[in-house]
Amino acid sequence: MQTNPTHTSLVAIGDSFTEGMSDLLPDGTYRGWADLLAGRMAARTPGFRYANLAVRGKLIAQIVDEQVGPAAAMQPDVITLVGGLNDTLRPKCDMGRVRALLEEAVERLTPACKHLVLMRSPGREGPVQQRFRPRMEELFSYVDDLADRHGALVVDLYSAPSLADQRAWDVDRLHLTDDGHHRVAEAVWQTLGYEAEDPEWRTPMPPTPAPNWTARRIEDVRFTRQYLLPWIGRRLTGRSSGDGRTGAHFSAELGKAFWVTPVDHTNPGPVTDWQQVGP
Repeated sequence: MQTNPTHTSLVAIGDSFTEGMSDLLPDGTYRGWADLLAGRMAARTPGFRYANLAVRGKLIAQIVDEQVGPAAAMQPDVITLVGGLNDTLRPKCDMGRVRALLEEAVERLTPACKHLVLMRSPGREGPVQQRFRPRMEELFSYVDDLADRHGALVVDLYSAPSLADQRAWDVDRLHLTDDGHHRVAEAVWQTLGYEAEDPEWRTPMPPTPAPNWTARRIEDVRFTRQYLLPWIGRRLTGRSSGDGRTGAHFSAELGKAFWVTPVDHTNPGPVTDWQQVGP
């Protein structure tokens, strides 16, 4: 990989991890690692273009059906693809189908960009991680295999101690905090060949006093009521948090994705303030 390269465009596809949950801006929109990465890249390149097509809750089949085609059509310098983890968290998961769909996505995206970036997603410490670890590691092993065969880049977040720490995760225990998203952006930045801005992104967080038993139980009850039970309800009824949603830079009316670019690349600001390019 070239050191300190220049990329003129980035398309990000996937699920809630790439959409940016739960990295909220003051206006209530999500930012996330992909937007942070785009801002860094834009600051180096006048005319930089970006599109985030990721939608929360999407399974790999939906990502392939709804996002891969529009992403490939944009012919960007860089495409990031993170998907399949939502499938592994379902009670019933056909890993053979997940593998086949991932391969289809990689085969379609590789010739459409200069660099395809895949990821071994981060895993939070805790019982859910332990329960689904075999599936997750099977998925990540296949990601490594696809990258080897198709010349894609792999960002290994799964082995980073800093991202396994519970403090890197929001109260819903499914999505990263602002700090977690910054660490992911740094990891992708370095994988693309840019000079490190945070060489210690993988380093474990400094120890802090653990909350007492009462505080932990209160948080467990809050988590169960506010997040776990609704999540189970959606699984039982076949609904998804992404139903009726499109990616931030996808026009449902036109049925196509569009680019955004900063007004001033020397001060890109939040992606939500960037201007649309084209129809």
